[in-house]
Amino acid sequence: MTIESTPGTGHPALRVGLVGYGLAGAAFHAPLIAGTPGLRLDAVVTADPERREQLRREHPQARAVDTAEQLLADPGALDLLVVASPNRSHVPLARAALEAGLPVVVDKPLAATAAEAAGLVELAEARGLLLTVFQNRRWDADFRTVRQLVADGALGTVHRYESRFERWRPELKEGWRESADPADAGGILYDLGSHLIDQALTLFGPAVQVYAEVDVRRAGAAVDDDAFVALTHAGGVRSHLWMSALAGQLGPRLRVLGDRSAYTVDGMDPQEDALRAGRRPGPGWGEVPEAGYGLLGTTDGAARHPSLPGDYPAFYAGVVRSLREGAPAPVDPRDAVAALTVLEAARRSAAEGRTVTLTERTSR
Repeated sequence: MTIESTPGTGHPALRVGLVGYGLAGAAFHAPLIAGTPGLRLDAVVTADPERREQLRREHPQARAVDTAEQLLADPGALDLLVVASPNRSHVPLARAALEAGLPVVVDKPLAATAAEAAGLVELAEARGLLLTVFQNRRWDADFRTVRQLVADGALGTVHRYESRFERWRPELKEGWRESADPADAGGILYDLGSHLIDQALTLFGPAVQVYAEVDVRRAGAAVDDDAFVALTHAGGVRSHLWMSALAGQLGPRLRVLGDRSAYTVDGMDPQEDALRAGRRPGPGWGEVPEAGYGLLGTTDGAARHPSLPGDYPAFYAGVVRSLREGAPAPVDPRDAVAALTVLEAARRSAAEGRTVTLTERTSR
C-alpha cells in the first residue's frame, strides 16, 4: 500500500480510521478528514450495505470494515481513530483506542456522564495521547463573530448572553436519539445543549449556578425535546440557552448584551447545510451573505456587522498540528468534562425545581 505524503512537508499523511458512517460520519467527519492536508481517510467502520455503497462512491480510497473490533485489532495500521458512532459507544471505543496506543477524536458528547469523560481524560494523559472532542460549533460563523466582538471589547462589559438552537420537528423519528436509556444520552438537552453550553463556557468561563427547565412536549416522545438552561458564570455574565424541537417560529440565534452595545443575529451557520448537500470546503467556504449579517449597536443606531466565515476545517487542521507539532488539542477534553458537569446539573435542577450550585455534587 502506498502512503501519500503531505505536500511541502515530506511527512506521510496520517491514516485515519472512522467509526460510523451515519449523519455525523458521512456528512461531517469524512469530508472534513478527506479535505485536510496531512490526513488520509483510510478506513471506515460500517456494516450497513447502503452506507458501504455510499462510502465507495464518496471516498473510494477508504476501505470498509465491519466492526470497530476488527479495525482496532491492527492499531499499527492507523495513526488516529475518530469515533462518530452512537453516544453509548463513545466511551468504550475511545478507551479501547487509547489502550491500543491511538490518539482519538470523539464526537460530542464525549460521554454520558462527567465521571466517564474525566476517566477518558486521565487515561489519555497517562498514555501521552491526544484526546479531543468534535465541538464543531466553535467554528460557526455567528460564534466566531461574537467571540471576536467580545474579545475586542466592542460590546463593552457583557452582562447577558442569549443563544438558541431551535427547530420545527413535531414528528418523532426512530433512532437512539429518541431513546430514554441514560446510556444513549438521548434527548435535546444532550444533543443541542452540548453545543450551547460549550459555547457559553468558552466565551465566559466556568459556571457557578445552573437553573434548567427540561420538558417532553411531543406526543409519544420518550425523551426531552424542549429545554431552557440559565447559567451564572463566575465572572458575573448570565447565559440563557434555549433548545427545542417544537419551535414553530424561531427566536434569534444569538443576542449578546453589553454596557456599550449589543449584537443580534438570526439564522444558522451555513456549513451544516452545505456539507449535507454534498458541498466541500474550498474558496468561499463558510461565508455568510450580507443579508445574514447580525446587527451591532443600540436603539440609538445599529448596523449590519460583517460575519467572520465559518471554519469547520480548522478543527482537523488543529488535530494535525497537535499530532505533528505537539500543539494543544483543538478542543481541550477537560472542556467536555466541564460541559457535562453543567448538563448533569441542568438535569438535577429540572428534576428538583431549583437552582443548582456547582460546588454541590451534580449527581447522586
